[in-house]
Amino acid sequence: MQKNTTDYPRSRPKFKESGASRLILLHKPFQVMCQFSPEGERQTLTEVMQASARDYPRDVYPAGRLDFDSEGLLLLTNDGVWQARISQPRAKMVKTYLAQVEGVISNSTLQALRDGIVLKDGPARALSAERISPAPVVSERHPPVRYRASIPTDWLRISLDEGRNRQVRRMTAAVGLPTLRLIRERIGPWTLADLDVGHWRDVDLAEACRTLGPAQR
Repeated sequence: MQKNTTDYPRSRPKFKESGASRLILLHKPFQVMCQFSPEGERQTLTEVMQASARDYPRDVYPAGRLDFDSEGLLLLTNDGVWQARISQPRAKMVKTYLAQVEGVISNSTLQALRDGIVLKDGPARALSAERISPAPVVSERHPPVRYRASIPTDWLRISLDEGRNRQVRRMTAAVGLPTLRLIRERIGPWTLADLDVGHWRDVDLAEACRTLGPAQR
């Protein structure tokens, strides 16, 4: 049987035993596993956070996931309540992505994504989907997307309130637009803003509580 290499977080965060709750925004680079534990030669969150700060927090875990070949915003926390509030399906936390796709996006394609399409694991519908023109200014990717002069590409902004495995990629493929690059730019009220690739910063939890309401323990 082939090994499942989907990069789900390998450890489930527990409630903090001591100290203050922390919620961290991280700009995850391309081809980084969404976990701290090592796995073969693939880069993990440990190497990314060590590179930007030697004294990075060692008691946080991903709140949700972001695929190995996807980039962008990832939330980390040491608090099980915040982890559940962000990542559990019932939380309905809206996530927004920028997708560079192969082909040209049409109005009918956008409407199909908004109306909903059927995937192997059930119906899927975008809360919003829009073509971005001109192309957005995004960080460089290493290695870059392969350029082919004979095949046009386009950019899509799409928002979902669920997070099934590789859902955006499967949705764009279903409407004939394979995803070449995927960047998550927003989770709930938090965005990448001026966060450079591989860098992270703490969230003001008091402000988060004012925005979302206090966490129920």
